[in-house]
Amino acid sequence: MSKPIYDRVALIGLGLIASSMFWAMKRANLAGKVTGYARSQETRDTARRIGLTDRVCDSAAEAVEGADLVVLAVPVGAMGPVAEAIAPHLKPGATVTDVGSVKRHVIDAVAPHIPEGVHFIPAHPLAGTEHSGPESGFAELFENRWCLIVPLPGTPDTEIARLRALWEAMGSNVDEMDPDHHDLVLAVTSHAPHLIAYTMVGVADDLRRVTDSEVIKYSAAGFRDFTRIAASDPTMWRDVFLTNKDATLEILGRFTEELFALQRAIRQGDGQMLFDYFTRTRAIRRGIIEAGQDTAAPDFGRVKPRE
Repeated sequence: MSKPIYDRVALIGLGLIASSMFWAMKRANLAGKVTGYARSQETRDTARRIGLTDRVCDSAAEAVEGADLVVLAVPVGAMGPVAEAIAPHLKPGATVTDVGSVKRHVIDAVAPHIPEGVHFIPAHPLAGTEHSGPESGFAELFENRWCLIVPLPGTPDTEIARLRALWEAMGSNVDEMDPDHHDLVLAVTSHAPHLIAYTMVGVADDLRRVTDSEVIKYSAAGFRDFTRIAASDPTMWRDVFLTNKDATLEILGRFTEELFALQRAIRQGDGQMLFDYFTRTRAIRRGIIEAGQDTAAPDFGRVKPRE
């Protein structure tokens, strides 16, 4: 069996990403011992019941004591207070990382609290489901998904390489990115689409001429996928939009312009414009499939239930 990449790992927050990290690390012997902490007593009790981490602690300070790697897996709005709480208890030479989907805000909130001699290496695994909580994690979550590492200036290459090795060993493809560019890219690929999904589901709820039973009974694949996205954790997404405000608003502005252009084409009966537009967007879908980030199987790759 290979030697662990980190002897001791602390997971602060025990939701989908942290629990998946634990199972992935245990599967491949990537960590010697893993401690965990969650703010909620109920979550800690659940973690103990299902064996999530080697030791569930009742404080973040206890969890990070002696840890070589500390993973902040809490909503981005909570990152700063958590970093402040654990700072006096961090081991010299340790690495602190995070899994937040916004990077500039997290850096601004966390970096001032990181003591001299401790390395802060922000990261973001582009993996997830609509489910949350300690029981939602699974070891295969990160396989063939990207993890973006956003190193700060002056971070030792050896520590960046070590964190990269962990994510690669958990199945991820790894790339490095500037924090502001990261936030713009994610506004396009994740944040704005989530907001649009929330909006479309909200419109269906408000449109009383279409009954709730009809919305549920006759949901086609497009609306059904909107509801899957809109079922995501509300605390996490509230914080994402509040902390990646500028990039999200820029993309929503461009979305609004495109929507107006499509409205005009429909109103004027401009079939050529609609055909050309849909042809271009179809090519993007093919690119995603060719990159291995989704399947071309019918009905979005869903496995049909047996009759």
